[in-house]
Amino acid sequence: MALATLDWIILIIFFIGLLTIAIWSSKSASKSAANFFVSGRSMPWWLLGVSMVATTFSADTPNLVTDMVRQNGVSSNWLWWAFLLTGMLTVFVYAKLWNRSKVLTDLEFYEIRYSGKAAAFLRGFRAIYLGAFFNIMVIASVSLALIKISAAMMGWPAEQTLILASVVVVFYSALGGLRSILFTDFYQFSIAMAGAFGAAYFIVNSDDIGGLSAMLAHPEVFPKLSFFPDFNNTELLIAIFIIPLSVQWWSVWYPGAEPGGGGYIAQRMLSAKNEKNAMGATLLFNFFHYALRPWPWILVALGSLIIFPDLASLRDAFPDVDPNIIRNDFAYPAMLSRYLPVGFLGLVVASLIAAFMSTTASQLNWGSSYIVNDFYGRFINKNATEKQKVMAGRLSTIVLMFFAVLLALVLKNALQAFNILLQIGAGTGLIYILRWFWWRINVWTEITGMVTSFVFALGFVLYENHYLLADNSISLFGEIYSGTAWGSIKIVSGVLLTTISWLTVTFLTNPVDDKTLASFYTKIKPGGPGWAKFIERAKRQGLTTEKESSLKWDVPTGILCMVLGSAAVYSFLFATGYFIYANYLWGFIFTGISALSSFGLFKTWGKLITE
Repeated sequence: MALATLDWIILIIFFIGLLTIAIWSSKSASKSAANFFVSGRSMPWWLLGVSMVATTFSADTPNLVTDMVRQNGVSSNWLWWAFLLTGMLTVFVYAKLWNRSKVLTDLEFYEIRYSGKAAAFLRGFRAIYLGAFFNIMVIASVSLALIKISAAMMGWPAEQTLILASVVVVFYSALGGLRSILFTDFYQFSIAMAGAFGAAYFIVNSDDIGGLSAMLAHPEVFPKLSFFPDFNNTELLIAIFIIPLSVQWWSVWYPGAEPGGGGYIAQRMLSAKNEKNAMGATLLFNFFHYALRPWPWILVALGSLIIFPDLASLRDAFPDVDPNIIRNDFAYPAMLSRYLPVGFLGLVVASLIAAFMSTTASQLNWGSSYIVNDFYGRFINKNATEKQKVMAGRLSTIVLMFFAVLLALVLKNALQAFNILLQIGAGTGLIYILRWFWWRINVWTEITGMVTSFVFALGFVLYENHYLLADNSISLFGEIYSGTAWGSIKIVSGVLLTTISWLTVTFLTNPVDDKTLASFYTKIKPGGPGWAKFIERAKRQGLTTEKESSLKWDVPTGILCMVLGSAAVYSFLFATGYFIYANYLWGFIFTGISALSSFGLFKTWGKLITE
């Protein structure tokens, strides 16, 4: 679908505004690496929180949600809704710990928590492993979504789309560092949300769908509406509800939802003025991410079931688009291209480009911070000046984007990348939760978890390639498992095998030396029974003070806040859904639960603030 002149004018205005903000906010980026990567540690909670949610509002997110809803209904969103528990744990337990650490990146943590050459190796290896490998995978997934959006809405080939988008996003992320990204995120998130809500309104009220009531009653849509999977379908129930809520949220490392915090979420927490602002930022992020944003995407996905009930109908409607990239996730941009009016179409295209750019810019800055601070500055050029570090950050930004573009041309759909990342991180999450509160965790624990999770994930891929049947089922020990059941087996097996491996290695290897542990405990003050044995020994050696070892442990209060916060957000999410479904009784019931949970949360939260 060709954009009209008015749509192009809106797009041009969007880019002018974006670049103006980027240039204005970039003035101090070149002064130091701290300014470039954590914006001088002076950012307020509201700006950081919006930046976090803008980063997770990537161009592939509505495509991913559409893919899930079209295949298994609204309830399939539990695959990512479950990560709210991880997010709330980060808010009320880990945000202040990260802020106390005063590190430049979360990988710098390794050399304040562990010691010796192994800790230095882990820091450097993770800088490349996460900053390059994982980061490129995420950016490639986002880039794939942009390819599909531009193909459906503008008819552009993949190469043209990626070249133009990459030049712009690399320009402003390399120019101004994190400060530039934070302010442009705020601008882009506002446009992205306006586009998402407006698109849902126009599509649902189009003549072909006939309004909200008609859409919800349609036979293709009605079976997909439940918030929870069919309890009689045991296979689906386990895969998209039980495993995410009982295993996945605490055991799987996934970018943006790391147990214990990490990645660009930790980067934002490290950029906050203080502990209070770090906690406030992550709380705002979790509310926006899980309670505010999902429903516009879900409504468009449900409407697409009426217009494009299967992949054949999608491919017939877009004969000039490569059929290999037309999967269920293609339905989202397909709906936008068909039903949005002139003018608003330009705004929505701008909003999706904004979503792509905010995520990609954050990932590039985060990844380059690892490469520069934890690899280049730590191992290649220990005497690098601040200007040299900033220049290295800008060069690594360009290189990361280049390889992400190459990978994007290979991927087929957003869910494919999502599942790959989940499997690679399976079983490592508990390490990142416990390493703050259990003195016995050591560097070999982390190395074992990282290596074994990757090896097991690779083993599953090789097994699939050998035993994958024509109908996408898997043969395992003489039994045939569907793709859904096989996915559950992979996640649970990966978590179990990886956890057994790193626990075994933890007890077979020596703990971190007492001096390093005492320094970490004095600086972070984590407290808790997991440190009791060490504290008694350290006190006898004169390594800690009585004041430090007797601080009140507030993790139980933090966990209570986590439960209350999760209840408030989930209830708000369900209340919104029930009101959309015109089920007002349950809408008001969940509104009440959300209000009570929020009241309890804010009465309790103050006990965690130490500043």
